[in-house]
Amino acid sequence: MQIYDELVARGLIAQVTDEAEIKELVNNGKATFYIGFDCTADSLTAGHFMALTLMKRMQLAGNKPIALIGGGTTMIGDPSGRTDMRKMLTREEIDHNAECFKRQMERFIDFGEGKAMMLNNADWLMNLNYVDMLREVGACFSVNNMLRAECYKQRMEKGLSFLEFNYMIMQSYDFYHMFQKYGCNMQFGGDDQWSNMLGGTELIRRKLGKDAYAMTITLLTDSQGKKMGKTAGNAVWLDPNKTSPFDFYQYWRNVGDADVLKCIRMLTFLPLEQINEMDTWEGSKLNEAKEILAYELTAMVHGEEEAKKAQEGARAIFSSGNSEHMPVCELSEGDLTDDTIDVVSLLVKSELVKTRNEGRRAVEQGGVSIDGEKITDFKYSLSKDALSGDGIVLKRGKKNFKKVCLK
Repeated sequence: MQIYDELVARGLIAQVTDEAEIKELVNNGKATFYIGFDCTADSLTAGHFMALTLMKRMQLAGNKPIALIGGGTTMIGDPSGRTDMRKMLTREEIDHNAECFKRQMERFIDFGEGKAMMLNNADWLMNLNYVDMLREVGACFSVNNMLRAECYKQRMEKGLSFLEFNYMIMQSYDFYHMFQKYGCNMQFGGDDQWSNMLGGTELIRRKLGKDAYAMTITLLTDSQGKKMGKTAGNAVWLDPNKTSPFDFYQYWRNVGDADVLKCIRMLTFLPLEQINEMDTWEGSKLNEAKEILAYELTAMVHGEEEAKKAQEGARAIFSSGNSEHMPVCELSEGDLTDDTIDVVSLLVKSELVKTRNEGRRAVEQGGVSIDGEKITDFKYSLSKDALSGDGIVLKRGKKNFKKVCLK
C-alpha cells in the first residue's frame, strides 16, 4: 500500500485541495510539506501527536518535512477553535517555548542536511514592513471571504480583535515565503485550519501563477467530544516534567471504548493488517487494545524503558492496589494549615482536579476516596501524621489516583 492510501486507510485525511496531484507527489516522495506549531506553551501536548506522527510517516515515505516554529505567528494568536483571545506572550517567552519544541520534535523527526528542516517564522515575519506587506499580499484577500471562514465566524458574536484578524494573512504569507525560498509545495494541518490553509494556496497561485497544495488531517476527539490532549481540564504534555510517563500512559490507557481502535489506527505505526484484526475485539479485549495503545505511544515519546515501567506500574496497581509504582504528590509543611489539609486542597495539589469547585463537586458526588474509604464531606481533613511516612492513596473516579505524602 502506498503512503497516500495508507493515510486514507488510517482515517487521517479530512480535506485536500487537489487529490490527484497530491497523491502523485506524496506517493513519489516529491512533497516538501510543512506543519506549523505556535509556541503558546513550553511543551508540546498530546494534541500535537497527530501532526508529529504524520510528519514521521511522510518522511519515512521519502517526503521532506518542514517543522515550522511559529515564533512570529504566536505574537498574533490563532483564533481558530477559540471563544476568546489568546494570552499575549513576550518575545522572550516565545523564544523559550520554541527551544523546548525543538528538543521534543527531534524524538520524532530526522533533522539534518538533506532531511527535515526546522524553521522559525519569526525570521521573516518580524522583519516585514507593514505597508509593504499590505501592498504585496493584501489585495489577494477578500474581507468578505475571510469573514465567512469558520475560524472567524465563530468569534464574531463575542468579538474578534483586528490583531487576530491578521492571522490568516500571516499564515498564508508563511506558505508563500517557504514556497519561494525552500521549495515547500504542500501544507498540512488540522481540519480546523482549512480556511487559513486555503489562503496560502490561493496567495501562491495568484502571485506566482504556480500550484501549491493543502491537506487537512482529521482532528481526533474523545467520546466526550473534547480535542485530544485534554484530560480532567489539564493538558497532557510530552514533557515528562509536566506529565509523567506514568500519567501519559494512563491517559491513553483510559480512552473510551469507542475511541481506542481509532487512536491505534491514527497514531501508532502498527501494521494496518494487525489493527484490522482488532476490529472485532469486545469487552476485556478492548482493555488489551488500550494497553497496546498506551504502551506504543509512551514508548514513542518517553522510550521503551519508561513505557515498560508505566505498564508494569499500572498493572500492579489495578491487580493488587500496590502503591509502589503509583505517581507521587509530595507536600511540604507550608501546604498545611495548623498541621492539617482538607480533602479539596489535596485534590487540587495532586492535580486530580483543576479547581476547588471541581474538587468539591467530586467529593459531594461520591467520586473521591482515601486509602479505599469514600469521602463525602468536602470539609474532611487529614493530619500531618496521616501524611507522614508512606502517606495516603488519594483516588478520584475509578482510574485517577496519586500517592500523597509529606516531603
